[in-house]
Amino acid sequence: MTLASLGFDRPRLGFALRTALGACIALWIAWALGLEHPQWAGMTVWATSQPMRGQLLEKGLFRVAGTVLGTLAGIALVAGAAGSPLVLVLGLAAWIGFCAGLGNLLRSFTSYGVMLAGYTAAMVSLLDTAYPGHMLALGADRMLTVLTGVLVALAIGWLFAGRAAEDVLAGRMRRLTTRLLQHLARPGGAGAATARELLAEMAALEEALDPHAAGSLRSRQAARAMRRLLSAQVAAVLWLAGRDAEAVPAAVHAALDDAALALGVPGGSPVAAACIDRARAALPGGPRRGPGAAAGAGMASDALPDAADILADLAAALRERPLHATAPTTAAGRRPRLVLHRDWVGAREASIRATATMLALGLLWVVTGWHIGPFVLLGTAIMTSLFSTFDNPAGMMRFVFLGQLCGAAAALACHWLAWPLAGGPAGQIALVMPFVLLGALLSGHRRGQPLGFDYNMVLLLLLQPHWPLTGSFGDSLAISVAVPMAPMLAWFAYRHIFPPSPQRRRDTLVAMMVRELEDMASRRGGSDRRPVWQARLNHRVLRLASASEKSPRAGVSATRGSLAVLLLGRAILHLQDLAAAPGLGPGTARRLEAALHRLAALRRNPERAARALAATARHLSALSRGDPALLGGAARALADNRDFFRDARL
Repeated sequence: MTLASLGFDRPRLGFALRTALGACIALWIAWALGLEHPQWAGMTVWATSQPMRGQLLEKGLFRVAGTVLGTLAGIALVAGAAGSPLVLVLGLAAWIGFCAGLGNLLRSFTSYGVMLAGYTAAMVSLLDTAYPGHMLALGADRMLTVLTGVLVALAIGWLFAGRAAEDVLAGRMRRLTTRLLQHLARPGGAGAATARELLAEMAALEEALDPHAAGSLRSRQAARAMRRLLSAQVAAVLWLAGRDAEAVPAAVHAALDDAALALGVPGGSPVAAACIDRARAALPGGPRRGPGAAAGAGMASDALPDAADILADLAAALRERPLHATAPTTAAGRRPRLVLHRDWVGAREASIRATATMLALGLLWVVTGWHIGPFVLLGTAIMTSLFSTFDNPAGMMRFVFLGQLCGAAAALACHWLAWPLAGGPAGQIALVMPFVLLGALLSGHRRGQPLGFDYNMVLLLLLQPHWPLTGSFGDSLAISVAVPMAPMLAWFAYRHIFPPSPQRRRDTLVAMMVRELEDMASRRGGSDRRPVWQARLNHRVLRLASASEKSPRAGVSATRGSLAVLLLGRAILHLQDLAAAPGLGPGTARRLEAALHRLAALRRNPERAARALAATARHLSALSRGDPALLGGAARALADNRDFFRDARL
């Protein structure tokens, strides 16, 4: 009978067994060093271990940094509280809320380090409130236990962890770029379904870039080069979704087809970039004029993004050699602007949610004096901050609860059934190990894997070696019940306080994209920020594509909606340029101001904004001034995507 037939995932089981071995070694070392809480070293091994070396190194670094910062914050909170639980709760709630909000603005292991700093302060300030005079010694103990765990995790991981297959991600990116160029080279173009598939693959690649960049400066540089290429590709896909291929000369198609073929040759990125430059030169009117037009949506040629700029960004991004495992080169001259989306709305909501939950539970603890309140607060601090970045944290709380319940039950069994036979602290450490190895088996099983991590963390949290045994079974039972209460309380918070979900993140992205259009329309000098807006929009389109794949809305196309946002942004910038130009008649100036005023209130009444744009386009057409095709195309795009812009009202 094989392990697979028993339900075990062999690679995952091997990783879990190595991690469990590391946790046991760290527990022994921390105990031998005389640290007060040696079990935290084992917890750190579980929290730090990663299957790849780069991820292991970077997560260990941020684990140490977050622990140091959180320990200092915890010491400061206790010192500032001066023995007052109420002041401690107020300060801790503010700190947890701040870290939760900031963690939602950051990415990857940087976000993890900030979240860790939040709940480490809770560990320092809550679990030893009976000994406020020894906070410096307590903080030093916390940091040494964490450092022990990180070093052991690095040692074990460096021996067994694999190296990231950098060429795998580069290969996916190369195939995607080739496919995009092939679609751009087809005289028949591509439909909305193809554009949606391309954006979905781009979004998946973008999400894989943060783990790819971990632990190596070269990998980080490669990830930035890939992000620049993705940004250029997003603009190309939006143009592809709205263009009329008949307006594109055959020479452009041939050059783009040559670029796609060049990417199939090792080191072919510079050759592909040269072919794309040749395609730019073959555009009607030279490389500075865009040829596209949209037949289906009624968009005129100049209403679409400038094809010359799109091809220039693609060529510049390819010259950085992001599609090869070797270090990217810094291209001279033009480089696509890289500006990433920051979820300020989600960060604010996460901060409010964490602060409100900690305040409510903390005040309950202060009023009732509930002796297990600190354990509930600690668990809630972790649940409401660390999980706030997940797509569906409320759904995850069920697995967290079950895992913690199993870990608490195992801790009770170890404490009251195994430890009485220990004969001393060394025996206690030895008797913990079978329970830790049981957690490895749970983590390596396909059905038990969602519970394994929380089982191991709670098991070690509740098992502090101390000989002779003290306390009562009732006290241990109360604490074991209190710890799994945290995910249930967090579940309530995630369900009722700004409930996060893929649908909510999608609607928030749409609202932020439209709100930025309103801000552009309400201020002057927007043209100066056009590169920043364009680059941020490209990244938001990727995030929107990802959220829409997880939570699609019937009758609403994220691709067409994003194209409409792009056209409206270009229309706003064009209106502002016209309004600033000399020689305008009073009537024309009033129409331009009225259109900008309607666009500044786009979320309240998109239909009115569309009518104002269409009227301005007709007025400019009669005067043979400006670009009425751009304004008319933007008006039709807004009218055709009413449901998309209706999401922005949420």
